[in-house]
Amino acid sequence: MKKVFVTGCCGYIGSHTCVELLEAGYQIVGLDNFSNSKREVLNKIKQITNKDIIFYEGNMLDKSLLDKIFEENEIVMVIDFAAYKSVGDSVKKPIEYYMNNVSSVLTLLQTMKEHNVKSLIFSSSATVYGNPETVPITEQTKTGGTTNPYGTSKLYVEEILKDLYHSDNSWNICIFRYFNPVGAHQSGLIGEEPNGIPANLMPFIAKVANKELECLNVFGDDYNTKDGTGVRDYIHIVDLAKAHVCGVKKLVKEQSGLFIYNLGTGSGYSVLEMIKAFERVNGVKVPYKVVERRPGDIDECYADCSLAEKELNWKATMNIEDMCKDAYHFIKNNSITNK
Repeated sequence: MKKVFVTGCCGYIGSHTCVELLEAGYQIVGLDNFSNSKREVLNKIKQITNKDIIFYEGNMLDKSLLDKIFEENEIVMVIDFAAYKSVGDSVKKPIEYYMNNVSSVLTLLQTMKEHNVKSLIFSSSATVYGNPETVPITEQTKTGGTTNPYGTSKLYVEEILKDLYHSDNSWNICIFRYFNPVGAHQSGLIGEEPNGIPANLMPFIAKVANKELECLNVFGDDYNTKDGTGVRDYIHIVDLAKAHVCGVKKLVKEQSGLFIYNLGTGSGYSVLEMIKAFERVNGVKVPYKVVERRPGDIDECYADCSLAEKELNWKATMNIEDMCKDAYHFIKNNSITNK
């Protein structure tokens, strides 16, 4: 049976994508080293889908492990989620970010080439657009001018993939530029569960609302936006995961090509709007304080997703209320304080 190889399969986006792929009838081979994920996620994926993943534990920099995975399984496509993803953390630890986010992809591509597997969905980011001159952002918007090593690492890999495709047109590559994934699976079994204090807004809000953390830090209120706080395009994680099923179908149909899509909702919400929505939907208070800006953050960023709708037959369907409700359900379901 032909299989899809998912790296970072137990992470936030990887786990939700595995659920959607399994429910769509695909077989999955997964790899994770649990650097920012938990082993128990494997059981939760099975609980939701009643299906197993063929799982390997390890790092994508381990070439011998990758060879073993490709030798033992009939892999036809790879979806790569194995990256560090904190903007702030990347500013503090650029070497670690470039090593993990760029070198690992080179190892993966080398292995894929040797085993003649040339279909890849790469998990990129809207950070490749830097501080955009205009919004909404289309796929033709200029990339570069990235404001942090995380974004630069994604940009580097995109350039590597373009060079690879131009050198060999038999490759079949889909680059997804994510905007801001939030929320959780409606079961409450899987969601965003970073180690330590969350770097992303929604899990931070949810943990404050659940009294696991005392106060939310709002990083700056002097941006050139409607209320001074940063504006982002938040997309429900399940909508995002479903886009990958559409991506797999696209690559199977096309056989070869290089495709780039924005994945978002097309709407921007400020940090304060997200806090107010979360309070309203869940009937809770979220205390917050304004602190200094984080290095690398920009004013506003939201997507034009019409190309994905046209070519992938995909569109985000869940709204800000769904995002807030599902995020809080997951935190309450998985909090130590509630067990």
